Amino acid sequence: MARYTGPKARVNRRLGSMVYENAGAVRAMGRRESPPGMHTRGRRPSNYGLALMQKQRIKHYYGIGERQLRRFFDNVSRKKGDTGELLLTLCERRMDNVVRRAGFTKTRPQARQGITHGHFQVNGRKVTKPSYLLRAGDVITVRPRENLLNLYRQLSDESQGQSLDWVTFDPETLRATLQGLPGPGDISLPVDVNVVIEFLSR
Repeated sequence: MARYTGPKARVNRRLGSMVYENAGAVRAMGRRESPPGMHTRGRRPSNYGLALMQKQRIKHYYGIGERQLRRFFDNVSRKKGDTGELLLTLCERRMDNVVRRAGFTKTRPQARQGITHGHFQVNGRKVTKPSYLLRAGDVITVRPRENLLNLYRQLSDESQGQSLDWVTFDPETLRATLQGLPGPGDISLPVDVNVVIEFLSR
């Protein structure tokens, strides 16, 4: 999606989920959790509104636009299995998401910025697309430049890297290896994906 530059705390409050993890948005969400706006309290959204909210959660959380979400949906709808789980596991394989969840950075926007600036390599080759889909066996490393290595060592120390069954991360060498592919239990976003699938199927 086009890079969102608006107030991230408002998005978190509107969607009722911590889709943006930067410190300011987290503090603001802690101070006020109710949805933004004067006339939102007590209003129950329609079924369409609920489905739209769930879809917006996916788009903001993974940083994808409508076209890419539709492309992912078209891709998984032709495969066997639970379409919703397949859609989210595909999103989990995005390089910016793996860089964040492994512990290189503190937020996904930070990971996207680093990737687009060419700070990361996959299997020894520079990758500049945050949407790059990783496969089992891929190895992510920081480009061997002292300033980048120092930067990401500091960020990895400050970040809250998550323990993943399908990714191993060595903070000393700044090396992440995909041991496999994510499964339904590895999805990090709380979302009612079946509602989104119905919405996209219209």
